[in-house]
Formats: sequence, C-alpha cells, structure tokens
Amino acid sequence: MTTEKRPLARRRVGTIIWWLILPLALGLLLSTLVPRPIVGLIYLDGPIGSFSARNLVAQIAYAREHWEVRSVVLVMNSPGGTAVDTESVYMELARLRQTRPVVTLVEGMTASGAYYLAAGTDYIIAKPSSEVGSIGVLNLLPPQPIVTEDLVTTGPYKAWGAPPDAVMRELETVKQGFFQAVKLGRGEALRVEPQVLLRGEIWLGTDALRMGLVDELGSQSRAVEKAAQLGRLPQYRVADLREMAGLPIVSEELFFIQSPEGNTTSYPREPGLYLLYIPPTERRLP
Repeated sequence: MTTEKRPLARRRVGTIIWWLILPLALGLLLSTLVPRPIVGLIYLDGPIGSFSARNLVAQIAYAREHWEVRSVVLVMNSPGGTAVDTESVYMELARLRQTRPVVTLVEGMTASGAYYLAAGTDYIIAKPSSEVGSIGVLNLLPPQPIVTEDLVTTGPYKAWGAPPDAVMRELETVKQGFFQAVKLGRGEALRVEPQVLLRGEIWLGTDALRMGLVDELGSQSRAVEKAAQLGRLPQYRVADLREMAGLPIVSEELFFIQSPEGNTTSYPREPGLYLLYIPPTERRLP
C-alpha cells in the first residue's frame, strides 16, 4: 500500500467505527432519559369504607392512566368492610386487569371484603400465619315495626327499610355474589367445597394455600418479583402509588364503634351490609 493510500484507509476505518459507536452511544443516552417501568404498590391497611375505597380507586385509576405503571401489587391487611365500597373497588380492579397484571400480598389479614378484592387479582401471595377467608355477609336484623307518638310513617317499614325476611334475602344475594367472585377469580386452583367455603371461616396462610385460596407463601419482595414477571419487566423500579397520585398516607377513622371507655371495637358505626370479619372475642354487640 502506498503512503497516500494508508491515511485514506485509516479514515475509512475510523468512519466505520464512528458509525458503529454512534447508534450505541445514542441508545445509551436515550435509555437514561426514558424512565424505567414501574411496579406500583397500592396499600390497604384497615377497613374498606367510603374514604379508603375512594383512595384505592384513585390509585387504581392512576395506574390505569399512566403508561409507566406496568404492574401493580395490592398490599393488604384488612378485615373487609362495606359491601358497596368493596364492590366499587373490585370493579375498578377488573378494569385495571384488562391492561395490567395485579398481584395481591396478604400481610396480616385479608378477610371477607378484603379477600373479595384479592380473588379479583391475578395472583395471591400470603405469609404462613396470615389470616385469609371469612367469606360471607353480615347485617343487623331490623326491629319489629312499632308505633310511637312522635314518629309518623307512611308504611310499616319506612323507618327500618325492610322486614327481617327481606334482609335475609339480601344477605343471601350478596353472599352468592361473593362466592361467584371467588369462584371466578380462583378458577381451577380452588380445592375446597362450596359448603366449606361459605361457612365464613378464616384460615391461616398455610391452610389457604392447601385449599387454593392463595397461590404461594412469600414476602413483599416476592410479590414485586411476581408482578414484574407477569408484566414482562426485566428492569423496573418500585413506587408507592399513594405518593405518585398525591394522596394522603393516612388510615380511615370513625369506621368502627368506640366503647364508652374510648376503645375501638370491631363493629362498624353505620348500619348496612358488610363483608367484614369480626374477631371471636368481640362478637358480643357493644
């Protein structure tokens, strides 16, 4: 090769190397500018009432409307709550699952309405000693119609809403809806007869796994890994959706009745239909 051709050859090699390096450098630069996908955490720590339901729905809506949130972990420690608020959150979770996988992590308890929500997710992880189940409905029967001098009504049940037998029919309707949600959500994984499931019992996480009420035993880090796996996310970051949605990180107050001594009981303040677990030690009305 002549002396004149050598610089030309070097320039050609340099040009080729440059065009090979340039796309790689641009790709690395763009990767630092594009945010990593997010596994979002939604927390439910307490009863499901009007306040907590609005909070949950807002986080679910945020996850559905922001593309960077690719998977969700619902972290729960709840005895359940009102039937209508539980159903509201359940329906929003169903919408979210059309585009995002949702994994439930049972911390201390996922009972009654909380398990209703868990059954509507893609995968359930519990601790060995977590409390799971309490599938059923409760309500107080209305009193018999009475006549008083200071209360005038246009019908015998205007003051109470319904006779006792109608309340019992409502309970059965809501119970069957709960059962169908569990049956639909758990599918072939469910390994327990309906008559056992509907006794309203609560089980430890180890028993719940054996019965097919949960999918595995594990921790929060395992739940995040599973959510990333279902969302096909090789790289991701974890974020609290309460903070991302600008919501206050506070628990709901005034859901339960307080005793004359100022202690919080496990009985709800307002009458109505409840998907709620009440511990055995508190099953006397306050």
